[in-house]
Amino acid sequence: MSREARKAAAAESAKTGVMTKRQIQLVLVGLMSGMFLSALDQSIVGTAMRTIADDLKGLEQQAWVTTAYLITSTIATPIYGKLGDIFGRRRLFIAAITIFIFGSALAGFAADMPQLAAFRAVQGIGAGGLFSLAITVLADIVPPRERARYQGLFLAVFGSSSVLGPLVGGLFAGVDQILWISGWRWVFLINLPIGAVALIMVVSFLHVPHTPKLHRIDWWGAITIVIAVVPLLIVAENGRDWGWDSQNSILMYVTGAVGIVAFILAERKAGHEAILPLNLFKSKAFTGSTIMGVIVGVGMFGGMMTLPLLLQIVMNASPTESGFMMLPMVLGLMTGTTISGQVTAKTGKYKVFLSTGTGLLMLGYIYMLGFRADSSYGWVAIGMVLIGLGLGQLMQTLTLVAQQSVPAHEVGVATASATFFRQMGGTLGVAIFISILFNGLGENIKKAFGNQEVLAGIKEAMQDPKVMADKNNQAIIQGMMNAQTGGGSGAGLGDKISTDSSFLTNLDPRLAKPFLIGFADSSIPVFLWAAVIVAIAFVISFFIKATPLRDKSAAQEAAEAAAH
Repeated sequence: MSREARKAAAAESAKTGVMTKRQIQLVLVGLMSGMFLSALDQSIVGTAMRTIADDLKGLEQQAWVTTAYLITSTIATPIYGKLGDIFGRRRLFIAAITIFIFGSALAGFAADMPQLAAFRAVQGIGAGGLFSLAITVLADIVPPRERARYQGLFLAVFGSSSVLGPLVGGLFAGVDQILWISGWRWVFLINLPIGAVALIMVVSFLHVPHTPKLHRIDWWGAITIVIAVVPLLIVAENGRDWGWDSQNSILMYVTGAVGIVAFILAERKAGHEAILPLNLFKSKAFTGSTIMGVIVGVGMFGGMMTLPLLLQIVMNASPTESGFMMLPMVLGLMTGTTISGQVTAKTGKYKVFLSTGTGLLMLGYIYMLGFRADSSYGWVAIGMVLIGLGLGQLMQTLTLVAQQSVPAHEVGVATASATFFRQMGGTLGVAIFISILFNGLGENIKKAFGNQEVLAGIKEAMQDPKVMADKNNQAIIQGMMNAQTGGGSGAGLGDKISTDSSFLTNLDPRLAKPFLIGFADSSIPVFLWAAVIVAIAFVISFFIKATPLRDKSAAQEAAEAAAH
């Protein structure tokens, strides 16, 4: 199709809100390229972060690099949703990719950790729009009954990035230089060519209908959401180091509470022009799906972050290997998405997947309660498949409920709001479960010394001159002796593994065993509480009222409303 023909087709679509299958496919190519950019970045950076922090001499500041990105991407999500409703998704999506590429270029040449944190914040501003805008554009151009089927492609993008990210990140982190530039810097610089391709594809193919709206920008809402969210994200990321009842943490709680009250007042005053219109919550379906989204976010992200740690620490997998070992979850996720999408498209029924999704997720966590330090990878893979099957059904269905429960002209802000609350739940979940995991780690390691088989192995190792001469073993042996003789509570051993687990790689297997048993035992409360939290969502799922799926896309409905 020539450029003129594409423009003519786009103009016709803008009038009617109806797009051909070919046009939809081309738009999806543009959307998925942008989403892939964001998803790949997150998994690459996580793998290479320790190498980056070591090179920039700021290991103790690495949490702020993650926090800065999390803060800006979370805050930007609902703002992009509202601005997309006003100015059109295409402009905002192009702006999001451009900002993300710019932030990546800055991060690639950061001179120290504070600079990297600031540049990651710039990246986060762009990333905040990539996922929510992509899902919203899909709602604009595809009727709800077909939407679940297409959303499976988006989840496939995330699934593939979760495998490719650790592999690529590990490769870059392990190379001294590429084209005279430090290897780890390519973790960020690789986004430039990928982003350029994504931007070309979006500019070329992302021609979506938009009905212009005259709206004031809700500046007070934007300011107060920052005051509300930033302190809560900061304490969620740093509360464990500070202490949850420390002066810093209490200050964050109070500031966040004041911000939440101010945000609600600002949104009430802004009415339908608000970033997060409060009238959305008049819909019981939207309110129910939002509450469920927060709870699922807590249980989903909180429990899922434990699995890669178990693979790397207990099963001694490298970050790259653990990416491949997570494939059963990706397979389960894509299978769950495909099945639920096909059933929704054929029958128009979708509420059932809220219950089956939470049910399978809960079953996966209950299954993982049987995890032990000597569990086989095949055994763990079954649990990952169950968790993936549950997530695949849940993610797209929760979004579909939120989109269905509001008028067509509010689909953008509803999608962004649902994404925002799920991200907040996920952040809270990670903070809670990291604390649960590591708080009992020292005592569980110490308890492992009571295992006669473990003690026999340690005594045998300590009688081996080669083991005693190895510097990798000497410090650990001294710590073990202190714990055994009452000179330590076991907390020091727990701090050792929670600060830097790399020492386990070179440690004699007999000396490493109590650490592995302690870490495996510490994961059990995480899976237990994740199952309990998801069980609450499972109960709530039966009370959510699902409205019948609309036959027209949001753009069609908006075009018809404008015509009248």
